[in-house]
Amino acid sequence: MTDQQPTPDPPAHQSAAASPVPDPAAAPDPAAAPDPAAAPDPAAAPDPAAAPVDAAAAPEPPTDDPGTPTRAGWATALLVTGAALTLIAGGFIAGTIATTAVTAGSSGSCDASSVANTVLPTIVTIAVTSSSGGRSNGSGQIITDDGYILTNNHVVSPAASGGALSVRFSDGHELDARLIGRDPKTDLAVVKVDDDEPLPVISIGDSGGLSVGQPVVALGAPLGLSSTVTAGIVSALGRTVPVPSDDDRNAVLVGAIQTDASINPGNSGGALVDCRGRLVGVNTAIATVPGSGGQSSTGSVGIGFAVPESSAMRIAHELIDTGKVSYPTTGLEVLPIPPGVAAAYGITDGLFVQSVDAGGPAASAGLRTGDVVTSLNGTPASSVDVLTALQITSDPGDEVTVGYVRGGREREATLTLAAG
Repeated sequence: MTDQQPTPDPPAHQSAAASPVPDPAAAPDPAAAPDPAAAPDPAAAPDPAAAPVDAAAAPEPPTDDPGTPTRAGWATALLVTGAALTLIAGGFIAGTIATTAVTAGSSGSCDASSVANTVLPTIVTIAVTSSSGGRSNGSGQIITDDGYILTNNHVVSPAASGGALSVRFSDGHELDARLIGRDPKTDLAVVKVDDDEPLPVISIGDSGGLSVGQPVVALGAPLGLSSTVTAGIVSALGRTVPVPSDDDRNAVLVGAIQTDASINPGNSGGALVDCRGRLVGVNTAIATVPGSGGQSSTGSVGIGFAVPESSAMRIAHELIDTGKVSYPTTGLEVLPIPPGVAAAYGITDGLFVQSVDAGGPAASAGLRTGDVVTSLNGTPASSVDVLTALQITSDPGDEVTVGYVRGGREREATLTLAAG
């Protein structure tokens, strides 16, 4: 995510509300901004989605959940200024991360000056004040001329309960904003301002038409520095990246665009555009590398992730129309199980079924409380993120093959997703 917020590994893991930072607009020296790297090594941080299993229902679970396996040395970081959110160290869903070799500049580069002139009037800096007085900032883009602005949920969530939002435009004028809706599952949100005149609107591109090596430009307010422009290429496509959310579970960036365009804390919610200045993604997270002292870098290391425009605009319109996003449901409430409990079941990992909705899809398929789900459509159920990704990419009526264990025996059932 992209305001000064996330950094991996935090012993000093705080939210923007807990650690207010000076208003970037009032602090001329960006170097004076708080160092997000003060968070601990992500490889040492437990999986935020993990929760203890009911001891009565599972065989002697250990008191601590060591979390899911991690990829040593990597963490993704939310990019919200002032928010010390921590992403799972190497917490990518298994099998979704692969290296892609590309030659920088092999497809040329954008005329960044021309792109900036065209796009910057549509890019805003969002200032957030939480109910407790903490301050942070992120970025966004104007998607309708009557003032709807697309950004990240983690940018605006500190103000969701009694806080305040304001928007600064590229020409320097500022307006109060109100939250229209937010979606913790995909880390997207929409806010609105009211202006006397129609506002400039960002052009919409086609994220489905992107190719690896294609040049792109990122625009936003890193470290509160409004109207910042950086350029790079599409490094990879189709990433699945879990990032911390505000509902005790991760958001999942499905089909994310990976770019080497410099993205830093404060860029969250800002635009990733093609050489014609058309929106192809919403900058949301970066990968960080722990240093020798165990602390993680908090700036760009050339690995950033953006939610593809095809997903972001669909969700934005649903938020504008209804204020929320509906997803299909399995009718299950699940918890990740610790390795010790998994071993007792004779499995590597899984999701403990805490409850089953009466008459819901899971109940109709024969699943019961106390079962342990081991796979969903053939994908190992290694974390709740797998279920979240399934919901994001499915529709009511879709069938899901569920592998599970009951009474020491492996079983399989097919459930039909229902409207959420």
